[in-house]
Amino acid sequence: MSIEDTYKTPTAALPAFNATGLTLFVLLLAASVPIFWIGFVSLAAAWSTPEYSHGPLIPLISLYLFLRELRQAALPDPNVTDRWPGVLVIVFALLIAVLGNLTRIPDIVTYAMIIWVGGVVLTIFGWKRGITHQLGVVHLVFMLPLPQFIYWKLTIFLQGVSSEIGVWFVSLAGVSVYLEGNVIDLGVYKLQVAEACSGLRYLFPILSFSYLFAILYRGPMWHKAVLLLSAAPLTVFMNSVRIGIIGILVDRYGIEQAEGFLHFFEGWVIFLSCIGILFIMAITLQRLTPNPMPLREVIDLDFEGFGKIFARILTIHPSVAMAAGVAVTGAVSAAWLWAGDPETQKMDREPFALFPSRIEQWSGSTHRLDADIEAVLGATDYLNATYVKPGVIETVNVFVAYYDKQTEGSGIHSPEICLPVGGWEVFSLEPHKVDMTDAGYGVFELNRAVIQKGLSKQLVYYWFEQRNKRIINDFKAKATVVMDSLTMGRSDGALVRFVTPINFEESEADADARLTRFMELSLPQMPRFVPF
Repeated sequence: MSIEDTYKTPTAALPAFNATGLTLFVLLLAASVPIFWIGFVSLAAAWSTPEYSHGPLIPLISLYLFLRELRQAALPDPNVTDRWPGVLVIVFALLIAVLGNLTRIPDIVTYAMIIWVGGVVLTIFGWKRGITHQLGVVHLVFMLPLPQFIYWKLTIFLQGVSSEIGVWFVSLAGVSVYLEGNVIDLGVYKLQVAEACSGLRYLFPILSFSYLFAILYRGPMWHKAVLLLSAAPLTVFMNSVRIGIIGILVDRYGIEQAEGFLHFFEGWVIFLSCIGILFIMAITLQRLTPNPMPLREVIDLDFEGFGKIFARILTIHPSVAMAAGVAVTGAVSAAWLWAGDPETQKMDREPFALFPSRIEQWSGSTHRLDADIEAVLGATDYLNATYVKPGVIETVNVFVAYYDKQTEGSGIHSPEICLPVGGWEVFSLEPHKVDMTDAGYGVFELNRAVIQKGLSKQLVYYWFEQRNKRIINDFKAKATVVMDSLTMGRSDGALVRFVTPINFEESEADADARLTRFMELSLPQMPRFVPF
């Protein structure tokens, strides 16, 4: 069979309107709203941000893929005998949604919603036929925001890669440039490769586009794989080119080139360039085949007959399995509405404004963060205090960010995220055991990091204080939030960080001793502000 034959549209007369089937379908959709509600709210909030502003387009593209698949296939057989696996998928999705609602984590609910949609397709068409219509369902993943801790880790990784490659481009133009963390030093000017320059706001829509592109592309499967897998490295590379161009323009014409409309315009140019390169790659791959197709036939973008195909929703055949899907979805939503949202336990604590400004010989002063940093931090309350000893050059900075709940879009950011943005490079990072028994914290492990910027070095201790547990891994910290939210009704927690300079005349061991001693003095105060 030729490629042209494969893409021919089957024609068939529509069956008669079926009021019972359509009613069941509408009831199924309506019954799902309460149990997935916090997922809808979370999506609306995410889609209002630049990184996920493409989100509203994803369901429309998924619908297009679904209609396209229906057009290429015969009318569904009304006598389907393998619908019940779809009902099991619906039940599985609802269980995940209940977990997400109990823990108040919208990300879990939104992923459950996609699984539920897949289950509905399997129930209506049956397993054998329905499994062939899952490409559009899988595409819905691109409308979801990444879990926050993955988002921040990916942001920092992409910032680092884009900075390195961008500086390489700047140096190719003969510009003297130096990279310090994520700060590009051009001598007179310094450019910070901030979160917005990581490339994530291009990566998500281009990944979605490449997925669609690979499906619509008419060619061998390995061609499709190349087009799909090239999206991420292409986006990172082109974003690095953008950073390099900005660096060159700033060096030649001033800092205005990195601000305002020109910065925005350069971003759109890079985005469209990525799409153009994908088209060029598709044409090139076609030229490598023995019988290349004309350009107009490489991508299947025919919308003919979609109205008639969409009208098939009026002819949905009712079934016992579909009625069971309505019943179980409605029962779970009704039970959730009756039970109400679980209340997260609010812990009694004192505000950090009352944290002692004097701890034995040490006297401290607090400092507010910049407003934009506070917004990114998203903490319920935080302490940023620097303590000094009179008569000696010894300082310790204490930073504690407390969150009364970590499930609804807020949560702890690891210092690994913040340090590179400030130009600090992590020289070493390893677990370190301390004995704080006298302070009431026992023996526990924390993260010990030595960071450096230029000739300055600092020693950093930090850990995640999670309901009387000290955790050094942020993935594990997130897992305990889910578990404790279910078992204790609590999702509060804090990041605790102590920092001291490593002075030129002292060793790391001296700095270790200073931090350890200060922690012994200050930690007995901490439970008033970060409850056990």
